[in-house]
Order: sequence, then structure tokens, then C-alpha cells
Amino acid sequence: MRFHAGHRPDYDLTYDDVFIIPNRSDVTSRFDVDMSTVDGSGTTIPIVVANMTAVAGRRMAETVARRGGLVVLPQDLPIAAATEQIGYVKSRDLVADTPVILSPEDSVADAAALLTKRAHGAAVVVDAAGTPLGVVSAADCAGVDRFSRVRTVLDTHFTVLPAGTDPRAVFDALVEHNAELAVLVDQAGLLVGVLTRVAALRAGIYSPAVDSSGRLRVAAAVGINGDVVARAEELAAAGADALVIDTAHGHQEKMIAALRAVAAADLGLPLVAGNVVSAVGTRDLVEAGATIVKVGVGPGAMCTTRMVTGVGRPQFSAVVECAAAARELGAHVWADGGVRHPRDVALAIAAGASNVMIGSWFAGTYESPGELLADEHGHYKESFGMASKRAVAARSADDAAYDRARKSLFEEGISSSRIRVDPVRPSVEDLIDHICSGVRSTATYTGARTLADLHEKVVLGIQSAAGFAEGRPLPGGW
Repeated sequence: MRFHAGHRPDYDLTYDDVFIIPNRSDVTSRFDVDMSTVDGSGTTIPIVVANMTAVAGRRMAETVARRGGLVVLPQDLPIAAATEQIGYVKSRDLVADTPVILSPEDSVADAAALLTKRAHGAAVVVDAAGTPLGVVSAADCAGVDRFSRVRTVLDTHFTVLPAGTDPRAVFDALVEHNAELAVLVDQAGLLVGVLTRVAALRAGIYSPAVDSSGRLRVAAAVGINGDVVARAEELAAAGADALVIDTAHGHQEKMIAALRAVAAADLGLPLVAGNVVSAVGTRDLVEAGATIVKVGVGPGAMCTTRMVTGVGRPQFSAVVECAAAARELGAHVWADGGVRHPRDVALAIAAGASNVMIGSWFAGTYESPGELLADEHGHYKESFGMASKRAVAARSADDAAYDRARKSLFEEGISSSRIRVDPVRPSVEDLIDHICSGVRSTATYTGARTLADLHEKVVLGIQSAAGFAEGRPLPGGW
């Protein structure tokens, strides 16, 4: 990474402050770009979903891992729940999506409530043995008495294919049958999963993030309070593929002690620790045992740390400095926060990050754990910061009433925010397409065939606020 004409400023920069200058390139197609990372996380695209309660759940985890990313389960999860969610993700198919399942005797009201759990808006009706009987969509339920049984509205003319059918063959069969959804079954005719036309296309573009046993990957977070080593060992035993030791202020003695203790347990997993924004903080965490350092204080959409405390740093400069320090020690960094557009992901990679953590941007998708709500402006889901009163209350639920009340007086995050579900990109997969398409194109503009090439070859310029505004589209016209 270098700045055009050596014009590196003596002040810190956000993603909005910089732009990428095109290079001479022999990369003729965005599909020639290898998006896999080399930080030991196993991701095949540079996307990690932040360990936020309103964002990271098992449905999000399986979907993102199927496309090559990684989800970090929140540290607030009881160990039994975390173990269950890890096991669930590990049991999912690498290609077929996990469908919503109904019985013929479920009510139309039950169906309508569950159909919002999938972007494709369909559920599979099965008998007691698990044999598919039909498919139900939102259109099938429209205008029907909500106490009616699903068997009265299900579509029995649906496309059934053997599990393991090549995704391209699935796509061709759906086109032939003028259908959008294929139901995949095993040799006994029992339901395995579903695949839409778009999912079949994606299966030919993305490579899932899998562990050494060929199962989908998922990570889990650990705090720095309590018996950190015991929780880390339990999560590792449950099958977590990476451990994220997480606290808002990562450059503190308690973090370093916890990190050293977990590293000494030698669990054989990548250890991610943070958050920091300086080279010295990065070096201290790597020397304590971190293989990956999380970078970012205050840039998150739900975070009020900078406005409340004045503490933090513009994210682009923080990533540049921390990535350089980590690289000297053979470690890596994840850029955590501040991402609003695909360009920001590309710029984080250009700055030296191996992966980019995304939180609130993914909260407004069908796959996030929250309920799909609606108001006069459309559908939305609620999101909240992990240092907000809402999150602190959840973490301190087992404390004495006095201690809970005292902690509730302090917050550095938004407790409730409506994140709109984009009608154009309502699924996290739609957003992954949007991001990866942008990053691939960035690589072709810079002449890069890998993410490491992108960092090495990128030439950056500094722009004013007017320069950034000039680059924004004007869909409404002049």
C-alpha cells in the first residue's frame, strides 16, 4: 500500500477520506480474483460477522459459512446454548439451505409467522417420517383463514431432486420447470434441504468455509471476566473453529492476562483478541498469544464510545498501523467496525486487514436473530450495541439487583435502533454478493489476483468531503 505521489497526511483517516487510483491491470475478470484469506480462520471471503446478539445466531452462522465467511457467536450465550448452536452449524449441509419445516396439520397462522425466517419466503411440508409433501409460500397463505390447516393450501406440484445434484443441474431443472425452489431429498426420499435458482448460482461462485472434517466453520467469543480458560476449553470442545477474546478496551492488563492464560491452554485454535487501535496495543496482544488482533474503537454504527468518552481513532489509519505491526510479528488483524459500503471492505483489505468484521449492516437481514417487524416505512429489525444498557443487562442478569442497577447507569452504545430490511437486498447473502462483487472489482482495477496482492499494489489518494460526495450515485436524478 502506498499513497499517490507520497502524499501521506500527518492526520488520521477514515474510509471516507481515501480513494483508490486504478493501476495497469492484466486481470480480465473479477472471477479471476482469489478471495480466500491466509490468517488461519479458514474463510474463503474476507467477511466475519461480529459477535453481536442482534446479528450473530445459528441461522446467520450457517448461511455465512456456506458462502465462505465466518460468524462469531456472542460471549453472552450460556455454554449450553453455544454448544447447541455450534453443533447445529456443524451439522448443516454445505450446499443445500436448511428449510423451514411444517406439518400438514400446522395452521396457516403458524406458516405465515415462520415464512419470514427465509429470504425465499417458502416452507416445506413433510409427513411424520420427513418425506416432503409440498411447499407453502406467502402467496399460498394470502387471504386464507389463519386457522386453516397447511394441508389445504400447500402446493403439491414442486421440484424434487436428489441431494448432491450438481448446482448447475439444479438451476437448469428449475428453469425447465419454471420454478424457483428445488426440494432436495436423500435416497430414502427424506428431506435434506432446499436450493433456489440464486443459491444454485452462488454455489458455483463461493466456496464454503469448512473445518478439517469438511463441516461448516463457526467461531465463538469469550469475555475477560470469570473463568475465561474454562469457557474457552468448553467452546473448543464443542467444536468452535476460532476463539475471540473480546472487550471494548483490549489494551488492558486484564485482557493480556486472560489472553496469556487461554494461549497457555494450547487449544489448537486461532486466538483473536481486541479491540485496539495502536501498534503498541497490537504488539502487546500478539506477544500475549493472539494470532489475530481486532482493530477498532468507536467506529461501529451502534457504538457511542467516541461521543461519550472521546476515545477511539479513525478506522482506516488504525487498521494501517495495527496491520503493519502485526505483520512484523507474523500475525494478522481484523478490521472491526466502520463499514457502510463495499468500498469500505476493499479499503480495509487495502490497509492490511485479513478479514473485515461487519455487525449492524447485517442486522437488517432475514438471517439475523431478531423478529421481523414492520412500521409505516416498511420492515425492520432491532439492533443494539454490545456496550449498551440492553446488552449490559443481559450480561449481568445473574448479578445482585444492586450490582445490576449500578451497571445500568453506564453505557457506550445504542440500546435500540431500527435497521431497515433493504427490499432490494433483504438477505445476508444479497449483501455478501454486493460486497464481494465490489472487492473483486477493486482487485481488477488494481491488478490484484489475491487479497494480499491488493494490499501490496494499491495506490491511495486523499479526498475532501466533496470528493467523497461526488462519488455517490444520484438515483433520484439531478
